[in-house]
Amino acid sequence: MIERQRYRCKDCGKTFTDVTNTPLKGSHLPHKWLDFIHCMIEGYSLRKASELIGVHNVTLFYWRHKVLSALKQMEIDHFSGIVEMDETYFLYSEKGKRKITGRKARKRGGASRFRGISKEQVCVLVARDRQKQTYSKVLGQGRIVKSKLDQAIGSKVSVTDAWRAFKAYAKEKGIEHYPFKSDGKERVKGLYHIQNVNNYHSCL
Repeated sequence: MIERQRYRCKDCGKTFTDVTNTPLKGSHLPHKWLDFIHCMIEGYSLRKASELIGVHNVTLFYWRHKVLSALKQMEIDHFSGIVEMDETYFLYSEKGKRKITGRKARKRGGASRFRGISKEQVCVLVARDRQKQTYSKVLGQGRIVKSKLDQAIGSKVSVTDAWRAFKAYAKEKGIEHYPFKSDGKERVKGLYHIQNVNNYHSCL
């Protein structure tokens, strides 16, 4: 176990270390964390990561939840320069729930009962600037609406896709708006594109 310098607060008298209130608190293998995060980025399973870095997969299960919990607490203070914004949708999943109401259980993901975007799909908004500052969160089920955008971002956005909620949001905020249609025929308008967001969607 690594010995760490402890510090004492002059106001309250409590002691702490450099990893207090971080995911590394209580970890006996802090030198393995960067290797594990690399495995997460590469999309490896817990068993594969366990083989590569020599840590039991049950331990990695708890590490993964610590990392995800920390990521949830990170907020983007502001974007700079050109900002791309687009949404993507996932079929709403209740995997692991014993009693599902309102529909039959699906196997291997299944498909929505409705065509197009519906309440059976979860909307994930992604906003990203050219410095790769990224906002990525679930906004609810069904199509995105302007009020949800304002609540989630509340920041200037220069580039979005062509969906009308983005148009209305940009107009209300006085933001210069460069729309792109989802048919993929037009990908670039001078300096403007949404390829960073689309690449993020693919990884997501």
